[in-house]
Amino acid sequence: MKSDLKTRHGGKILADALAAQGVKLAFGVPGESYLPVLDGLHDLQDRIRFVICRQEGGASYMAEAYGKLTGEPGVLFVTRGPGATNGAIGVHTGLQDSTPMVVFIGQVPNEFAEREAFQEIDYRRMYGQMAKWVGQIDRVERIPEYVNRAFHTAVAGRPGPVVLALPEDTLFSQAAVADAPKHHVVRPAPAPAQMAELYKLLEGAQRPFVLLGGGGWDRETCTRLQRWIEAQGLGVGTSFRCQDLFDNRSASYIGDVGIGINPKLAERVKDADALLVIGARLGEMTTSGYTLIEAPVPKQTLIHVHAGAEELGRVYRPALAINSGMAQFVEALERLSLNNALWKPRTVEARKEFLEWTEPRRMPGSVQYGEIIRWLSDHLPEDTIVAGGAGNFAGWLHRHFRYKGFRTQLGSTNGSMGYGYPAALAAKLAAPKRTVFALCGDGDFLMTGQEIATAAQYGANFVTVVVNNGLYGTIRMHQEREYPGRVYGTELNNPDFAAYARAFGGHGETVERTEDFAPAFERASKSGKPALIELRIDPDAITPTTTLSAIREKALTSKR
Repeated sequence: MKSDLKTRHGGKILADALAAQGVKLAFGVPGESYLPVLDGLHDLQDRIRFVICRQEGGASYMAEAYGKLTGEPGVLFVTRGPGATNGAIGVHTGLQDSTPMVVFIGQVPNEFAEREAFQEIDYRRMYGQMAKWVGQIDRVERIPEYVNRAFHTAVAGRPGPVVLALPEDTLFSQAAVADAPKHHVVRPAPAPAQMAELYKLLEGAQRPFVLLGGGGWDRETCTRLQRWIEAQGLGVGTSFRCQDLFDNRSASYIGDVGIGINPKLAERVKDADALLVIGARLGEMTTSGYTLIEAPVPKQTLIHVHAGAEELGRVYRPALAINSGMAQFVEALERLSLNNALWKPRTVEARKEFLEWTEPRRMPGSVQYGEIIRWLSDHLPEDTIVAGGAGNFAGWLHRHFRYKGFRTQLGSTNGSMGYGYPAALAAKLAAPKRTVFALCGDGDFLMTGQEIATAAQYGANFVTVVVNNGLYGTIRMHQEREYPGRVYGTELNNPDFAAYARAFGGHGETVERTEDFAPAFERASKSGKPALIELRIDPDAITPTTTLSAIREKALTSKR
């Protein structure tokens, strides 16, 4: 024991370690398995705000959304066993979204290990495929070391979640140890020879396409990259739920490459002679089920830039693989000037196709959902943070909303339902001066809708729209396509969502006509409360381009 250090219990050491890492917000549901940590946080209330949530799934989404929004690791605390299993959903989201997170889980005392003690789980095995690193702190003296490594790991290379288990005896034990300084962000940079090769590959391309996605971006890097792309006359797209990486109003932006892709844009990706992919993983959603790009050797000349070396060559063998952070790559890219005269006319044509594709279409019923999304896009402040859940209802958001700047979009690329509301809540707490808006489906919202109590408790006042069609819409769509007319297991008997919001002390509205939405939204925005607008749409309106009845008829015709 060092005589110049104060003796602290493990929970206090851990809380002080979080402060040393610059943590300002932590999310969680309290549990007896980490009581000493709560005691440690008690003394740091002026530096670290612990947000008490109502269920670990919602808390984990909040931590993930915070990490995505700020670039700093989102911090989550859950208790052992049931708390850890509930919280796993946000960890999986953080993995597939490349979001920095550090998750702390209470654990049984070391003396009870391997006995299947109360709520005992081996977290190394449970989270092994969902995290960049899973550790367990068995010695109180090593808490600062483990926490420092966790934060370094979460932000290094391809960002992602880290999990640390906290045995009770470690937290109650005492030691005199020093805190570790704040973590560094470590990312690779491209070699000059790689940039020279990139220049050669792009210089000879007649139909290039740039695709942006993934994590590890920042506002300045996105702005600089946009200037470079516009100067070259290149066309750019964004991967699934990464639309805010490039200003959608730019003449160079030609659409999102994800679920419900514009067929003309899909053909442009397939027809490209050079694909410059920066940050995107080229997963199933971005490649339309691995059909836009052939595996393992693409027809296009693939230049793949990614911060994680393990991602390069995982599915596709690139012509040029560059292991680099986004900022480091863009800095090197800015030194290149290409100016191929063929590129700009193609980009102008592709931009026209994008504008045509994103015009709202007429849909069944008294609510024209596409027009409402376009109204929101036109009337919300440019820096509004839009948090969307998962389900067919989100298709209108992806298609008709124009994202105007970095980190104005929060969405789960793993398609995890229940994300929108807690993500918006975390955003409002992290950026209280910015406008925040959440878009949820009816089934989607009720997976984490109890967190409206958390919003009310902390004064997180933002507007949520719940799109109610009485269905698990995505599953119903697939059901009608595969088993037309044999509907089972996808109906929802919903509550009065506006009354639900009022029951928590919030503001509630119900909208059943397009023309009633704008005044309802204005009232909700000015209510000074967590506000919810229930938007009742015709269940036949299943996507922005087709209906359930049309899908059913087509499927029945094909089976005759």
